[in-house]
Amino acid sequence: MNVVLWILQSMLAAVFLGVGVAKLWKDKVSLTDDPNSKWAEDFSPPTLKFIGGIELLGGLGLLLPGIFDLEPILTPLAAYGLALVMIGAAVVHGRRKEKQNIVVNLGLMVILVGVGSGRLMGW
Repeated sequence: MNVVLWILQSMLAAVFLGVGVAKLWKDKVSLTDDPNSKWAEDFSPPTLKFIGGIELLGGLGLLLPGIFDLEPILTPLAAYGLALVMIGAAVVHGRRKEKQNIVVNLGLMVILVGVGSGRLMGW
C-alpha cells in the first residue's frame, strides 16, 4: 500500500506543482487564453496568485515530509487541504456550468482524500 500511496502522491504533486507554478508565473490574460482556464476570468490577479501559491505549497506538502521523514502529519494535512481547494474549484465550475471540470475536480478530491486517509492511518 505504501508504494501505491507514493505513486498517487507523486502524480498529485506533479499536477498541483504544475498548475500552481502556472498560476504564479503567468498573467491573467495568459491563463484565460487556455480554454480550460476560462474560470480565471472571475478572479483578480492577486487571488489567482494566492490560489497558485496554495496549490504549489500543497504539492510540496504531499512529497517533502515523506522524503525528508519530517512531521508525517503534514502529508495528510496537505492532501486534505488540497481536497478543500478542489471542492471550491468544483463550486466555481458548477456556477459556470463547466461539467467536465467538475468531474476532474471531484476525481482529484477523491484521490486526495484517499491519500490523506491512507497516510493518516500509517500506510
